[in-house]
Amino acid sequence: MKNIVFDFGQVIVHFEPLYIVKKFVSDPDDALLLEGVIFDRLYFDALDAGTLGDEEVICAFKKRLPERLRRVSEDIYYSWIYNIPEIEGMSELIAYVKEKYGVSVFLLSNISSYFADHSDEISVLKLFDKCIFSSKCGMVKPNRDIFEYLCNECNIIPEETLLVDDRAENIEGAQKIGIVGYLFDGSVSSLRLYLDNILGT
Repeated sequence: MKNIVFDFGQVIVHFEPLYIVKKFVSDPDDALLLEGVIFDRLYFDALDAGTLGDEEVICAFKKRLPERLRRVSEDIYYSWIYNIPEIEGMSELIAYVKEKYGVSVFLLSNISSYFADHSDEISVLKLFDKCIFSSKCGMVKPNRDIFEYLCNECNIIPEETLLVDDRAENIEGAQKIGIVGYLFDGSVSSLRLYLDNILGT
């Protein structure tokens, strides 16, 4: 195995919308309302695919909120990327496998253009040899085309590549072109043991 590809949300960082919202509002009912509206998959799926822009999204969700929450909703939207704490031990693990086994590491994430445009501000991403963001290439996991794009863009061979992802459908999509998959369950220690086993042989 020469390459390891990591997902981002729930693999490298915790993405917890309610946690993010509560950084900005204290009322629990307001927090639940804002979470449900701002982070509605109706918007985020389109953002991930690159088919919807920031201003369009903000305009759309503001219409669903009372006037008193509209300003803070915009603050939340533009600040969420700075409120995603790293999963403990993951950055150390990435650095470890790069140094000990000499593998290349890549990021493949379904994520918005806003995040991609500010990704240089996310310190953990500096560990990766290359980052592929769905919104920038116009393809999303688990579709086959994004995995083919990954291999072409990063000049890697599927059979020499491992995908670490927390969603089974993404693992299945990658396996269709020959990429090996590891379904991440939140345990960094289990992942490290697995990587030591497959990389150390």
